[in-house]
Amino acid sequence: MSKSKTWHSIPEYNALRALMQSGTTTGAAHHLGLSQSAVSRSIANLEDRLGTALFEREAGRLRPTQEAVRLNRRLDPLFEALDRIDGPAEPVQETLRLIAPPTYAHRFLISLINSFLTMNPNFFVSFEVNTSEEVTRGILDDRFDLGVTGVEQSRAGVKLLPYRLSQAVCVMPHDHPLAERSGIEPQDLHEHNMIALTHRHARRGQLERLLHQSRSAPRIVAEVSTSFAAADLAKEGLGLTVINPFPLYHYRSDDLAFVPFQSAIRYQSYFVTSDTRPVPRIARAFMRHLRLNTPPDPFSRKG
Repeated sequence: MSKSKTWHSIPEYNALRALMQSGTTTGAAHHLGLSQSAVSRSIANLEDRLGTALFEREAGRLRPTQEAVRLNRRLDPLFEALDRIDGPAEPVQETLRLIAPPTYAHRFLISLINSFLTMNPNFFVSFEVNTSEEVTRGILDDRFDLGVTGVEQSRAGVKLLPYRLSQAVCVMPHDHPLAERSGIEPQDLHEHNMIALTHRHARRGQLERLLHQSRSAPRIVAEVSTSFAAADLAKEGLGLTVINPFPLYHYRSDDLAFVPFQSAIRYQSYFVTSDTRPVPRIARAFMRHLRLNTPPDPFSRKG
């Protein structure tokens, strides 16, 4: 497409992005300050020129096709360039609707939200703490723009963007018999008191298989739903635990010993976004902020 055709097509591209965001011609028309017929006409013109359908009707809403999703991604640099050229006449407050489970939310994300808003005074964050399942559901339902999770839930309409990759560690009080080891293997846990994560965590089953293969039988004295709770019970002297060190290491490294667990267990942290709606500028800015400002630790890396 020539440069002149590209600029003449801007209203049609605007209609595409607004319709992807709202899911209805009524919502898109309200957002753009146009009539519904004008929005429908723009989409029809775009479909006619491209020779492909961009939306399919589903349960009263217009669901974008894969071609629409691909086209929208290609449009992101164009609209970012237009924003830089024009710039808003007055600062406009943008809201980030953010959701994350407790392990990421408390202290870690709170601190980074603070630095993000300090650097961007015209931004606003609405933050909900909930389960990883609700993170996925909230993105699907368009109640949130961005989620952070450590659970890989492959769902249509949701995109997982890798954020951090961590290795498993054993966490225990500094006076624990295994605390001075440079590494701990599954058989080393035999008959030691252990705090386990509940069975709803996929890594619980993986750990149990490793222990069984090594003929290792630690004494499970408690099970908890979050790694923070497991580490806090370890701090109380109840036993050791095998968990994801990110982001807990930043807040417990002075209180507890963190020793690499010699196994194939890895933990992936993700950003969660919609795969059918444009990712808002403020969400992209927050992801960049986290990538640039996440403090390093010995057990995790970008990825």
